Amino acid sequence: MTDTPPLSVADIGTLARAIRAEIAKAVVGQSDAVDNLLVALMAQGHVLLEGPPGTAKTFLAQCFAASLGLDFGRIQFTPDLMPGDILGSNLFNFQTSQFTLTRGPIFCDLLLADEINRTPPKTQAALLEAMQERRVTLDGTAHGLPEHFMVVATQNPIESQGVYPLPEAQLDRFLFKLLVPYPSLDEELNIVARFGERSGPPRAADLGVRAVVTADLLRAATAGVKAIRIAPSVVDYVVRLIRATRDSADLASGASPRAAVLLASAARARAALDGRDYVVPDDVKALATPVLRHRLLLSPVAEIEGKQVEALVAELVERTEAPR
Repeated sequence: MTDTPPLSVADIGTLARAIRAEIAKAVVGQSDAVDNLLVALMAQGHVLLEGPPGTAKTFLAQCFAASLGLDFGRIQFTPDLMPGDILGSNLFNFQTSQFTLTRGPIFCDLLLADEINRTPPKTQAALLEAMQERRVTLDGTAHGLPEHFMVVATQNPIESQGVYPLPEAQLDRFLFKLLVPYPSLDEELNIVARFGERSGPPRAADLGVRAVVTADLLRAATAGVKAIRIAPSVVDYVVRLIRATRDSADLASGASPRAAVLLASAARARAALDGRDYVVPDDVKALATPVLRHRLLLSPVAEIEGKQVEALVAELVERTEAPR
């Protein structure tokens, strides 16, 4: 590992613009998702993309990975997938009379967990230790994962057939849950015009998406984000907002202390990407919904009344006094 000096906020912004430009070569629209993927990358968090089939969730993740010069791995989650298919296993070598570690696809920098809710909870749980501690344990031995290990998972909406909802412990390890909606009319016209005459599915490499980030550059960028200042008053605001989710009568389950830590971390990354070396309350407000939407459970009464988690988060943000 080389000692790379931290990037300035100006250089972090330049790096982010380069990544956006590469992704835009292949992906039409989805600017909010791209921006939040960048925040997660700089905050070293994991991202869950949810949307209907055919909205380019997987393609977006592939293009994001293609713009980064990191080791990329992909797992297609299916009902018959086993934990060993993700983590790997120790296999006995009859020639050496020793067990040899066969590493699974999780041993990479950026892991695309495609359609993660297509596999049962037993297999989903294989990611828990990796997402929290950046290591996996096989036969009692811990094996470290890269320092920038990141999971970008995709899932179809829970209402789809043949899916297994992710347990709360799994959801809480994702920094963001980002919704990937259908494109606007103009965006869809652009998509069809660009790709309608092509044969076969689009590929990032064929569309000119290239790596503009190295591991050392990413290390310098994340080091720069760690230098972003967050005032005690903003920390207090984050904590009060998170605690307000636990006091709401409309919510059966509020957000965890991990959510508060991740929200503050993401706010620092957003500030850096916005060219500031300090966090403002608007950073927290902008990220509250993607950080909280997958962590909150509606109460039975709120469900009957047809309330939505996103609306409740917006209401809590409005009611929680922000520092001036």
